[in-house]
Amino acid sequence: MIASATTAEMGGSVTLDEEDRQRRLPAGRKAQLAAYVAEAGQVTVSALAERFGVSIDTIRRDLDQLSADGVLVRTYGGAVSQATLSRVDRAVDVRLKMEEGEKEKIAVLAASLVKDGSIIMINGGTTTLAVARNLRNHRDLTVVTNSLLVPPALQPSAVRDVYVFGGAVRTLTLATIGPVSFRASDGSELDISCDLALIGVGAVSAAGYTTSNLSEAAMMREMISRSARVAILADSSKFGRRLFAQVSELGGADYLVTDSTPPPDLLDALAENEVELITPETAEGAPEAGPDPQ
Repeated sequence: MIASATTAEMGGSVTLDEEDRQRRLPAGRKAQLAAYVAEAGQVTVSALAERFGVSIDTIRRDLDQLSADGVLVRTYGGAVSQATLSRVDRAVDVRLKMEEGEKEKIAVLAASLVKDGSIIMINGGTTTLAVARNLRNHRDLTVVTNSLLVPPALQPSAVRDVYVFGGAVRTLTLATIGPVSFRASDGSELDISCDLALIGVGAVSAAGYTTSNLSEAAMMREMISRSARVAILADSSKFGRRLFAQVSELGGADYLVTDSTPPPDLLDALAENEVELITPETAEGAPEAGPDPQ
């Protein structure tokens, strides 16, 4: 601490300099903490506690409040600045904190498209992870994914078989990158197909669906090509944007599942390409998906 104080010999008061006073007072400390996180980009709770001379629990409470105020985003063990979030690629623990309510709405709607006994492909992503959690009331599903997070999120009673595509693992997203295929013991490639692909994307515009990583885009495109039906999942913050790699044109999907109605130009483009829009409003009164007819 940078304390400049005179203390009475018995029961006297301590006079702090201005900087130390700001650190000790909650409002001042939070302002300095917010400024420091904005400058550093990403910080840990322990580092902040040491820097500001307060307990870890106090820092956690400060970060929780700043996160609730929209100043920063809380992550496991620390926080990330809003400026850092402007990067195209974001770590899973950061993205899990973003648009949580919107992703849950999308997940519920997407899960209603899944029929019992069907084969589904799910790509890596936090929205599709929410879908996996919402399949708990389904039965006899075969799930194929490139996400390392999806298998443990599935309710055991909901699935018959779970398969994970091999390849290199992107630690940023905890998803594999590689061919959408499996091989027999003799090395030959086994042809696979599914009833429904649930594909989370980074951006949606009249030009189509895009994402930030070229290898992920290629993998998502191949998942789409192997699926009888395709549902693109994207929250409304992704409307009207284009990222680096094209996944598919608009017409490559049967459904766009989102949390709110897109702007007029995108809405018109979806209709022109015969993509069914599914939002909480359009889904009201719609029948739930039942068992797949045999």
